[in-house]
Amino acid sequence: MKKSKINNEEIAKKSILKESENVEGKVIEGYDFNNGVNYEKIIDSFSTMGFQASHLSKAIDIVNEMIQVNSKIFLGYTSNMVSSGMREIIRYLVQNKKVDVCVTSGGGFEEDIIKCLGETVLGDFRLSGKDLREKGINRIGNLLVPNNNYILYEEFCMPILEELYQDQLKTGKVYAPYEIIWKFGEKINNKKSICYWAWKNQIPIYCPAVLDGSFGDMVYFFKYKRPDFKVDVAEETKQLNESTFGVDKSGVVILGAGLIKHAILNAHLYRDGADYAVYINNAQEFDGSDAGALPEEAISWGKLKPEAKVVKVYGDATIIFPLLVAKTFAKK
Repeated sequence: MKKSKINNEEIAKKSILKESENVEGKVIEGYDFNNGVNYEKIIDSFSTMGFQASHLSKAIDIVNEMIQVNSKIFLGYTSNMVSSGMREIIRYLVQNKKVDVCVTSGGGFEEDIIKCLGETVLGDFRLSGKDLREKGINRIGNLLVPNNNYILYEEFCMPILEELYQDQLKTGKVYAPYEIIWKFGEKINNKKSICYWAWKNQIPIYCPAVLDGSFGDMVYFFKYKRPDFKVDVAEETKQLNESTFGVDKSGVVILGAGLIKHAILNAHLYRDGADYAVYINNAQEFDGSDAGALPEEAISWGKLKPEAKVVKVYGDATIIFPLLVAKTFAKK
C-alpha cells in the first residue's frame, strides 16, 4: 500500500513538473503607468501585451511595410463604418491619397452623401424599434438617422440620375457604379465627403452591391419614369479585377467582412495574390463563410501569396482602426 502511494506521487510529479524545452520570443510585458501617460508608448507596448493587442501591433507593422515599399493599397469598408465616426478617418485617407482603391457596400456610398445633407446622432442599442418607427427614426446599432435625411437624399439623387440617363440616351454610355459615385462626389461638393475626395483625386470607390440600399430604392423609383435606365455592374467588375494588374506590391486593409472582403480578395486572384493583408472583423470561420475565413484560406485560393504578411485582428474597428491609422498612415 505504501509503495503504491509513493508511485502515485512520483507519477503526479512527473506529469505536473515535466521539464520544458526552451521557448524563444518576446517576453510578455504590459505598459508601466509609473512612467506616466504616453499614448505613443502605450500603443507600442501592445507588441508584448499578447492577445489581440499583439495582433494589432502586427497589423501596424504590416501596414507600415506596405507604405514603405510603395504598395498599391486597397481599402475595404462596410457601410456601418461610414455611418459611424469612422467616416472622417476614411475621408482623411482618401483626401490625402493614402490609399489607391476603395471597395464598399451600397451604404458605404450613400451614407457618406446623406451625412452631407443631414446629421446622424448617438442613440442606444436598446431603444424600442416600435417607438422609433412611429417617430420616423432609423437605428444603426446605437446611431440614429432621421428619415428626413433620406427624403433630402432623394431630392439630391433624382436630378443626378436624370443627368446620367440623358447622357446614356445621347452617347450610349452606361455608367459603372464607381463612375456614379464620382458624379455624386462632384455634385455634393462637400469637403467632409469621402466621395468628394474620391472624385477630386480620381480614386475609385468600387461598389459591387451598389443597389443594395437607399440608392437602390432611388433607382427603383427612377425606373418607373425611365424604365430603360441602366447601371453597368459588369464594367465595374472588370475595372476592379484589372486594378490588380501589373502591380509590383499589393496590400489590402479590410474593415468588416462579407461582400467587400470577397470582392477585394477575389480581384487579387488575377495577380496570384496580394503581398500584404490586414483584416479587422469579428466574423467566425466555423460556418465556412468567406466573411470569417482566415488569411490561410485566402492563400489556398490564390487570393493572398503564400509568403504574404498577414494578420486578422478580432475586435471593433471603431476602436482598432483609429489607433492603426495613427501609427501608420497619419505618421509624417
